[in-house]
Amino acid sequence: MTAILVEDMPQALAALQVDLKTYCPEVKIIGTADSVVSAAKLLRTEKPDLLLLDIDLGDGTSFDILEIVPDLQAQLVFITASDEYAIKAFRFAAVDYLLKPVDGEQLKAAVDRAKERAGQLNTDSLDLLKKTIREPNKLPDRISLHTSENIMVARIENIVRCESDGNNTRFFIEGEKPVFVTKTLKHFERMLTEHHFVRIHQSHLVNLRHVVEFKKIDSGYLRLSNGDEVPVASRKRAEVVELLR
Repeated sequence: MTAILVEDMPQALAALQVDLKTYCPEVKIIGTADSVVSAAKLLRTEKPDLLLLDIDLGDGTSFDILEIVPDLQAQLVFITASDEYAIKAFRFAAVDYLLKPVDGEQLKAAVDRAKERAGQLNTDSLDLLKKTIREPNKLPDRISLHTSENIMVARIENIVRCESDGNNTRFFIEGEKPVFVTKTLKHFERMLTEHHFVRIHQSHLVNLRHVVEFKKIDSGYLRLSNGDEVPVASRKRAEVVELLR
C-alpha cells in the first residue's frame, strides 16, 4: 500500500513516518508535503492508495487540496488536534481521523480500515464533513452510515429508530430497507441525543419525532410512524412518559 503524508510540522511528520514504519510496515511512503500547494503538485504525478492529511496547513487546509485535486482515488485519513467540533464532524461523516499526538495502534487500525475500503471514495461523506466543519455551532442534518456494501448518507430526521444487533446497529429509515452498520448502538446514542433520539431500551434508540402512540401494556410500547412497535424498558417508562408530555 502506497501513502503520501501531508503535515506542515517537521517533528509531527517525522513521528508519523516512524509510526508507519513501526506499526504498518506494509505501507510504502512515496512522498510528503508540508502545504496545500506542495501537496497539490505532488498529487498531480503520484497516485497513492492512502493519503494522511493534517487539517490545518500554513497556506490553507487539507480540504483545499481536495478541491484542487478533485479526482483523488486515495483512502483519506485526517489528522487533527483535540477539537470537539472537528471530532463531531468526523463522526457524523464517518470519515477516518486520528488525534494528535497520533497513537500507533489507532494508526494501524485506520490503515487496516483503509485497506478494506480500497477503491471506495464517497464524495457525499466528504461534502458532509466539510459542511459540518464550516458550521461548527450548527447541528448536522445528515449522517454517513458505512455498510459492508456502500456508504449511505441519510437525513437524520428520516431515521425512525436504531436497533442493537450485538456490536452492530440496524437503522430503520423512512422509505429505505434496514441499514446494517458495524458500530455499537451506544456510539450512535452519543451522536443522536441532541437530535431528539432517546434510548428507551437496551436494544432500542428511537427518534421521538416519529412516535405515534404510547401503549400502556406491561412497561409500555411505542408505536412509530413506520408501524413498528418497540418495547420500553421498565426503568425507562417514567422518563419516556415525561418526554412525550
